[in-house]
Amino acid sequence: MSRWSTALTRAGVSDQGMRRDYDVQRKLVRRYRREEYFAARLLLPAELRPYVIAAVAFMHETDRRIDLGDFSARHEALRCWSGEVRAVLNGAETEQHTLRALEDTVRRHPQMAVRVHDFLDGTPVEAAWRGFESEAELQTYVERYSMPALMLTACLIGPLPGTERYEAFERGCRRLIEAMQRTDFLADLPEDLREGHIGVPRDELLRHGLDVEDLRERPEACLPAMERVVNAQVALADHVFSQARELPALVEPQYRPFLRALTAVQRLRLQAVKAVGGSVLKSGASPAASRTLRILWREYRAFRRHLR
Repeated sequence: MSRWSTALTRAGVSDQGMRRDYDVQRKLVRRYRREEYFAARLLLPAELRPYVIAAVAFMHETDRRIDLGDFSARHEALRCWSGEVRAVLNGAETEQHTLRALEDTVRRHPQMAVRVHDFLDGTPVEAAWRGFESEAELQTYVERYSMPALMLTACLIGPLPGTERYEAFERGCRRLIEAMQRTDFLADLPEDLREGHIGVPRDELLRHGLDVEDLRERPEACLPAMERVVNAQVALADHVFSQARELPALVEPQYRPFLRALTAVQRLRLQAVKAVGGSVLKSGASPAASRTLRILWREYRAFRRHLR
């Protein structure tokens, strides 16, 4: 029996059709979200892996629809998708593998239902995103879209609402996702710039004498000022990361290696941004794969020790 088949069995998924639905999600996540796939495969208890994979696959499918077509087409696609998801969670039949696995996951983990609705409510924010005028707009984006997206999986490993550590866990998740989102916006600058918008607030650029058009039309001339922008944004992201450092201690021991690895890999990405500085505008930034693998291996050994 394969590890994946064993995970499905330990998760209580016995129906052959449902096992196929989950397997479709596994292959999807392995293809498009490799880091999430390997982190879940190596660092989470077998009985939880199918449900985390189903949540990640649902996020990926939603993101795919956000990226299709122009503004009106994206909003229409999301409107239809949101209606279909909500109907399935209310008992409607579907032939969609992703939604069948999602519905099964929510049925087994009821705390996830509100997280799915929160995430769907925030998707128009992502579909309409064209950059930020101010820090306040960035905070609204994180609150309404990024945080609900993170909580789709975080609610599967965190304390349940109403328990002693729940509020502290949710605050830690909010800080973690803000730091992760800031890191993404910096690391993805070239790609976002080609689309005509970036995640650094415009008022921060203006404070250093820059604008998005400057970055697109004369990037070489902007590098000194962009170095200062990047340094300030990296320092801010690093500070927010430090505020989330207690997050692993708020979950059960078997989930701590996964959370530690998630945080460490993201901080590694931030270090890669810091290393290239203003040149991130031209090249983006990503850490060496060997360093990421070392983190996963270290936490995998810790996870295996816990299982003994």
